[in-house]
Amino acid sequence: MNRLNLTLVWLLVLAVPLSLLAGRVWIDPSGPLPAGATSIVMELRLPRAVLALLVGGGLGAAGAAMQGYLRNPLADPGLFGIAPGAALGAVLSLWTGYAAQGWTLPAFALIGAATAMALLALIAGRSGSVILFTLAGMMIASLAGALMSVAISLAPTPFALSEIVTWLMGALADRSWNDVWIAAPLCLAGIAVLASAGRALDALTLGETAARSLGVDPSRLRWLMIAGIGLTVGGSVAVAGIIGFVGLIVPHLMRPLTDGRPSQLLLPSALAGALLLLVADCLCRVLPLAGGELRLGIALSLLGAPFFLHLLLRLRKDLA
Repeated sequence: MNRLNLTLVWLLVLAVPLSLLAGRVWIDPSGPLPAGATSIVMELRLPRAVLALLVGGGLGAAGAAMQGYLRNPLADPGLFGIAPGAALGAVLSLWTGYAAQGWTLPAFALIGAATAMALLALIAGRSGSVILFTLAGMMIASLAGALMSVAISLAPTPFALSEIVTWLMGALADRSWNDVWIAAPLCLAGIAVLASAGRALDALTLGETAARSLGVDPSRLRWLMIAGIGLTVGGSVAVAGIIGFVGLIVPHLMRPLTDGRPSQLLLPSALAGALLLLVADCLCRVLPLAGGELRLGIALSLLGAPFFLHLLLRLRKDLA
Protein backbone atom coordinates (compact mmCIF):
# COMPACT_ATOMS: atom_id res chain seq x y z
CA MET A 1 0.00 0.00 0.00
CA ASN A 2 2.75 2.46 0.92
CA ARG A 3 4.52 1.65 -2.34
CA LEU A 4 1.34 2.27 -4.33
CA ASN A 5 0.71 5.62 -2.66
CA LEU A 6 4.35 6.62 -3.09
CA THR A 7 4.23 5.73 -6.79
CA LEU A 8 1.10 7.83 -7.28
CA VAL A 9 2.68 10.75 -5.44
CA TRP A 10 5.75 10.58 -7.68
CA LEU A 11 3.56 10.49 -10.78
CA LEU A 12 1.78 13.61 -9.52
CA VAL A 13 5.13 15.31 -8.86
CA LEU A 14 6.05 14.64 -12.50
CA ALA A 15 2.64 15.53 -13.94
CA VAL A 16 2.16 18.90 -12.23
CA PRO A 17 5.19 20.65 -13.83
CA LEU A 18 4.24 19.20 -17.22
CA SER A 19 0.72 20.58 -16.85
CA LEU A 20 2.19 24.05 -16.27
CA LEU A 21 4.16 23.87 -19.52
CA ALA A 22 1.50 22.30 -21.77
CA GLY A 23 -1.17 24.24 -23.61
CA ARG A 24 -1.93 26.20 -26.75
CA VAL A 25 1.16 28.24 -25.84
CA TRP A 26 3.89 25.71 -25.02
CA ILE A 27 6.54 26.88 -22.59
CA ASP A 28 10.06 25.51 -23.02
CA PRO A 29 11.97 26.10 -19.76
CA SER A 30 15.30 25.54 -21.54
CA GLY A 31 14.66 28.18 -24.21
CA PRO A 32 13.49 31.78 -24.42
CA LEU A 33 10.23 32.31 -22.58
CA PRO A 34 7.28 33.70 -24.54
CA ALA A 35 5.81 37.06 -23.59
CA GLY A 36 3.68 36.85 -20.48
CA ALA A 37 4.88 33.33 -19.59
CA THR A 38 4.94 34.09 -15.87
CA SER A 39 1.36 35.36 -15.89
CA ILE A 40 0.21 32.38 -17.96
CA VAL A 41 1.71 29.94 -15.47
CA MET A 42 0.87 31.67 -12.20
CA GLU A 43 -2.57 33.07 -13.00
CA LEU A 44 -3.99 30.54 -15.48
CA ARG A 45 -2.29 27.16 -15.40
CA LEU A 46 -1.25 26.82 -11.75
CA PRO A 47 -4.74 27.43 -10.28
CA ARG A 48 -6.15 25.14 -12.95
CA ALA A 49 -3.68 22.38 -11.99
CA VAL A 50 -4.43 22.82 -8.27
CA LEU A 51 -8.16 22.61 -9.00
CA ALA A 52 -7.62 19.41 -11.01
CA LEU A 53 -5.83 17.88 -8.01
CA LEU A 54 -8.56 18.96 -5.57
CA VAL A 55 -11.55 18.01 -7.72
CA GLY A 56 -10.02 14.73 -8.92
CA GLY A 57 -8.92 13.77 -5.42
CA GLY A 58 -12.32 14.55 -3.94
CA LEU A 59 -14.26 12.66 -6.62
CA GLY A 60 -11.90 9.66 -6.44
CA ALA A 61 -12.24 9.38 -2.66
CA ALA A 62 -16.01 9.87 -2.85
CA GLY A 63 -16.31 7.09 -5.41
CA ALA A 64 -14.28 4.65 -3.31
CA ALA A 65 -16.28 5.47 -0.18
CA MET A 66 -19.61 5.18 -1.96
CA GLN A 67 -18.78 1.84 -3.54
CA GLY A 68 -17.75 0.57 -0.13
CA TYR A 69 -20.88 1.91 1.55
CA LEU A 70 -23.29 0.50 -1.04
CA ARG A 71 -21.15 -2.61 -1.58
CA ASN A 72 -21.68 -2.05 -5.28
CA PRO A 73 -18.70 -1.64 -7.64
CA LEU A 74 -20.91 0.22 -10.14
CA ALA A 75 -21.83 3.01 -7.71
CA ASP A 76 -20.90 6.60 -8.58
CA PRO A 77 -20.98 9.73 -6.37
CA GLY A 78 -23.68 11.28 -8.56
CA LEU A 79 -26.07 8.53 -7.44
CA PHE A 80 -26.68 10.22 -4.08
CA GLY A 81 -28.27 13.23 -5.77
CA ILE A 82 -25.75 15.67 -4.26
CA ALA A 83 -24.01 16.43 -7.56
CA PRO A 84 -27.32 17.04 -9.41
CA GLY A 85 -28.45 19.21 -6.47
CA ALA A 86 -25.31 21.31 -6.70
CA ALA A 87 -25.69 21.54 -10.47
CA LEU A 88 -29.30 22.68 -10.09
CA GLY A 89 -28.20 25.47 -7.75
CA ALA A 90 -25.60 26.66 -10.26
CA VAL A 91 -28.11 26.48 -13.11
CA LEU A 92 -30.53 28.65 -11.13
CA SER A 93 -27.81 31.27 -10.61
CA LEU A 94 -27.21 31.36 -14.37
CA TRP A 95 -30.94 31.34 -15.12
CA THR A 96 -31.62 34.31 -12.86
CA GLY A 97 -28.52 36.23 -13.92
CA TYR A 98 -27.00 36.31 -10.45
CA ALA A 99 -23.98 34.34 -11.70
CA ALA A 100 -22.54 37.58 -13.07
CA GLN A 101 -21.73 38.61 -9.49
CA GLY A 102 -18.53 36.62 -9.07
CA TRP A 103 -18.98 34.28 -6.09
CA THR A 104 -22.72 33.79 -6.63
CA LEU A 105 -22.53 30.70 -8.85
CA PRO A 106 -20.37 28.66 -6.41
CA ALA A 107 -22.57 29.87 -3.54
CA PHE A 108 -25.74 28.72 -5.32
CA ALA A 109 -24.08 25.38 -6.13
CA LEU A 110 -23.13 24.82 -2.50
CA ILE A 111 -26.65 25.75 -1.37
CA GLY A 112 -28.00 23.21 -3.86
CA ALA A 113 -25.66 20.53 -2.54
CA ALA A 114 -26.60 21.32 1.07
CA THR A 115 -30.31 21.16 0.19
CA ALA A 116 -29.84 17.76 -1.46
CA MET A 117 -27.93 16.55 1.61
CA ALA A 118 -30.73 17.72 3.91
CA LEU A 119 -33.40 16.04 1.77
CA LEU A 120 -31.35 12.86 1.68
CA ALA A 121 -31.06 12.78 5.47
CA LEU A 122 -34.74 13.65 5.92
CA ILE A 123 -36.05 10.99 3.54
CA ALA A 124 -33.68 8.25 4.70
CA GLY A 125 -34.64 8.90 8.32
CA ARG A 126 -32.88 7.24 11.22
CA SER A 127 -33.03 3.68 9.99
CA GLY A 128 -29.61 3.75 8.34
CA SER A 129 -30.92 1.42 5.63
CA VAL A 130 -28.57 1.39 2.65
CA ILE A 131 -31.41 0.52 0.27
CA LEU A 132 -33.59 3.40 1.46
CA PHE A 133 -30.59 5.71 1.34
CA THR A 134 -29.86 4.73 -2.28
CA LEU A 135 -33.46 5.10 -3.42
CA ALA A 136 -33.70 8.52 -1.77
CA GLY A 137 -30.55 9.63 -3.59
CA MET A 138 -31.89 8.39 -6.92
CA MET A 139 -35.15 10.28 -6.37
CA ILE A 140 -33.31 13.52 -5.57
CA ALA A 141 -31.07 13.10 -8.62
CA SER A 142 -34.11 12.53 -10.85
CA LEU A 143 -35.92 15.56 -9.44
CA ALA A 144 -32.88 17.81 -9.81
CA GLY A 145 -32.38 16.62 -13.38
CA ALA A 146 -36.02 17.36 -14.24
CA LEU A 147 -35.80 20.85 -12.74
CA MET A 148 -32.62 21.55 -14.71
CA SER A 149 -34.41 20.53 -17.89
CA VAL A 150 -37.22 22.94 -17.03
CA ALA A 151 -34.68 25.74 -16.47
CA ILE A 152 -33.02 25.02 -19.82
CA SER A 153 -36.31 24.91 -21.71
CA LEU A 154 -37.48 28.19 -20.11
CA ALA A 155 -34.15 30.02 -20.35
CA PRO A 156 -34.90 33.77 -20.42
CA THR A 157 -32.28 34.60 -23.07
CA PRO A 158 -30.18 32.69 -25.63
CA PHE A 159 -27.08 33.83 -23.72
CA ALA A 160 -28.38 32.30 -20.46
CA LEU A 161 -29.17 29.06 -22.30
CA SER A 162 -25.68 28.94 -23.78
CA GLU A 163 -24.07 29.59 -20.38
CA ILE A 164 -26.13 26.87 -18.69
CA VAL A 165 -25.36 24.23 -21.33
CA THR A 166 -21.67 25.14 -21.42
CA TRP A 167 -21.33 25.06 -17.63
CA LEU A 168 -23.05 21.69 -17.34
CA MET A 169 -20.43 20.18 -19.65
CA GLY A 170 -17.83 20.61 -16.90
CA ALA A 171 -14.43 22.23 -17.29
CA LEU A 172 -11.50 23.80 -15.48
CA ALA A 173 -10.86 26.45 -18.11
CA ASP A 174 -10.79 30.10 -17.06
CA ARG A 175 -10.70 29.27 -13.36
CA SER A 176 -8.82 31.47 -10.91
CA TRP A 177 -7.34 31.36 -7.42
CA ASN A 178 -10.76 32.39 -6.06
CA ASP A 179 -12.11 29.02 -7.23
CA VAL A 180 -9.20 27.27 -5.53
CA TRP A 181 -10.00 28.98 -2.22
CA ILE A 182 -13.60 27.75 -2.55
CA ALA A 183 -12.80 24.16 -3.47
CA ALA A 184 -9.76 23.52 -1.24
CA PRO A 185 -11.37 23.59 2.23
CA LEU A 186 -14.47 21.73 1.03
CA CYS A 187 -12.71 18.93 -0.83
CA LEU A 188 -9.99 18.43 1.80
CA ALA A 189 -12.52 18.41 4.64
CA GLY A 190 -14.68 15.95 2.72
CA ILE A 191 -11.77 13.57 2.13
CA ALA A 192 -10.91 13.76 5.85
CA VAL A 193 -14.50 12.91 6.82
CA LEU A 194 -14.59 9.95 4.43
CA ALA A 195 -11.25 8.72 5.78
CA SER A 196 -12.67 8.79 9.31
CA ALA A 197 -15.39 6.39 8.13
CA GLY A 198 -12.87 3.89 6.74
CA ARG A 199 -13.03 1.29 9.54
CA ALA A 200 -16.83 1.37 9.61
CA LEU A 201 -16.86 0.81 5.84
CA ASP A 202 -14.51 -2.15 6.31
CA ALA A 203 -16.93 -3.68 8.81
CA LEU A 204 -19.85 -3.05 6.46
CA THR A 205 -18.30 -5.34 3.85
CA LEU A 206 -19.29 -8.21 6.17
CA GLY A 207 -22.96 -7.16 6.02
CA GLU A 208 -25.11 -4.75 8.00
CA THR A 209 -25.83 -7.23 10.80
CA ALA A 210 -22.18 -8.11 11.25
CA ALA A 211 -21.20 -4.44 11.15
CA ARG A 212 -23.68 -3.65 13.94
CA SER A 213 -22.26 -6.47 16.02
CA LEU A 214 -18.78 -4.96 15.58
CA GLY A 215 -19.98 -1.67 17.03
CA VAL A 216 -20.75 0.27 13.84
CA ASP A 217 -23.50 2.86 14.28
CA PRO A 218 -25.42 2.89 10.95
CA SER A 219 -26.87 6.34 11.62
CA ARG A 220 -23.46 7.87 12.34
CA LEU A 221 -21.96 6.18 9.27
CA ARG A 222 -24.78 7.51 7.11
CA TRP A 223 -24.15 11.05 8.36
CA LEU A 224 -20.42 10.70 7.68
CA MET A 225 -21.18 9.59 4.12
CA ILE A 226 -23.62 12.46 3.56
CA ALA A 227 -21.16 15.01 4.93
CA GLY A 228 -18.08 13.59 3.20
CA ILE A 229 -19.64 13.11 -0.21
CA GLY A 230 -21.56 16.38 0.10
CA LEU A 231 -18.37 18.35 0.79
CA THR A 232 -16.25 16.72 -1.91
CA VAL A 233 -18.88 16.55 -4.65
CA GLY A 234 -20.50 19.87 -3.75
CA GLY A 235 -17.15 21.64 -3.74
CA SER A 236 -16.17 20.04 -7.04
CA VAL A 237 -19.41 20.90 -8.84
CA ALA A 238 -19.33 24.44 -7.45
CA VAL A 239 -16.10 25.26 -9.29
CA ALA A 240 -15.95 22.82 -12.20
CA GLY A 241 -19.48 21.84 -13.18
CA ILE A 242 -20.51 18.24 -13.82
CA ILE A 243 -17.49 15.96 -14.21
CA GLY A 244 -18.56 12.35 -14.19
CA PHE A 245 -17.02 8.88 -14.12
CA VAL A 246 -13.94 9.79 -12.04
CA GLY A 247 -15.51 8.21 -8.95
CA LEU A 248 -16.40 5.13 -10.98
CA ILE A 249 -13.20 4.56 -12.94
CA VAL A 250 -10.52 5.28 -10.35
CA PRO A 251 -11.60 2.87 -7.55
CA HIS A 252 -11.82 0.05 -10.11
CA LEU A 253 -8.29 0.71 -11.32
CA MET A 254 -6.90 0.90 -7.79
CA ARG A 255 -8.85 -1.96 -6.16
CA PRO A 256 -6.74 -4.82 -7.65
CA LEU A 257 -3.62 -3.07 -6.32
CA THR A 258 -4.91 -3.04 -2.73
CA ASP A 259 -6.29 -5.63 -0.34
CA GLY A 260 -9.83 -4.58 -1.33
CA ARG A 261 -10.80 -2.96 1.97
CA PRO A 262 -12.52 0.43 1.55
CA SER A 263 -10.26 2.05 4.14
CA GLN A 264 -7.18 1.04 2.13
CA LEU A 265 -8.74 2.17 -1.13
CA LEU A 266 -9.59 5.77 -0.16
CA LEU A 267 -6.13 7.36 -0.34
CA PRO A 268 -5.01 5.61 -3.57
CA SER A 269 -8.33 6.56 -5.18
CA ALA A 270 -7.89 10.19 -4.15
CA LEU A 271 -4.34 10.31 -5.53
CA ALA A 272 -5.27 8.46 -8.73
CA GLY A 273 -8.34 10.67 -9.21
CA ALA A 274 -6.15 13.76 -8.93
CA LEU A 275 -3.72 12.28 -11.47
CA LEU A 276 -6.49 11.28 -13.88
CA LEU A 277 -8.11 14.71 -13.87
CA LEU A 278 -4.77 16.51 -14.21
CA VAL A 279 -3.72 14.42 -17.22
CA ALA A 280 -7.17 14.62 -18.82
CA ASP A 281 -7.22 18.41 -18.42
CA CYS A 282 -3.79 18.67 -20.04
CA LEU A 283 -4.98 16.59 -23.01
CA CYS A 284 -8.06 18.80 -23.36
CA ARG A 285 -5.76 21.82 -23.54
CA VAL A 286 -3.38 20.49 -26.19
CA LEU A 287 -5.81 18.72 -28.52
CA PRO A 288 -6.03 20.75 -31.76
CA LEU A 289 -9.75 21.50 -32.15
CA ALA A 290 -11.04 24.20 -34.48
CA GLY A 291 -13.97 25.09 -32.21
CA GLY A 292 -11.82 25.66 -29.14
CA GLU A 293 -10.91 23.50 -26.15
CA LEU A 294 -12.60 20.16 -25.54
CA ARG A 295 -14.67 20.34 -22.36
CA LEU A 296 -13.27 18.18 -19.59
CA GLY A 297 -16.65 16.69 -18.68
CA ILE A 298 -17.18 15.54 -22.26
CA ALA A 299 -13.68 14.02 -22.45
CA LEU A 300 -14.20 12.00 -19.28
CA SER A 301 -17.64 10.86 -20.45
CA LEU A 302 -16.08 9.62 -23.70
CA LEU A 303 -13.57 7.70 -21.58
CA GLY A 304 -15.98 6.59 -18.87
CA ALA A 305 -18.87 5.29 -20.98
CA PRO A 306 -16.84 2.49 -22.64
CA PHE A 307 -15.27 1.68 -19.26
CA PHE A 308 -18.72 1.39 -17.69
CA LEU A 309 -19.87 -0.83 -20.57
CA HIS A 310 -16.83 -3.05 -20.00
CA LEU A 311 -17.75 -3.39 -16.33
CA LEU A 312 -21.33 -4.31 -17.21
CA LEU A 313 -20.22 -6.96 -19.70
CA ARG A 314 -17.75 -8.41 -17.20
CA LEU A 315 -20.45 -8.46 -14.52
CA ARG A 316 -22.83 -10.23 -16.86
CA LYS A 317 -20.15 -12.79 -17.64
CA ASP A 318 -19.51 -13.39 -13.94
CA LEU A 319 -23.21 -13.90 -13.28
CA ALA A 320 -23.72 -16.23 -16.25
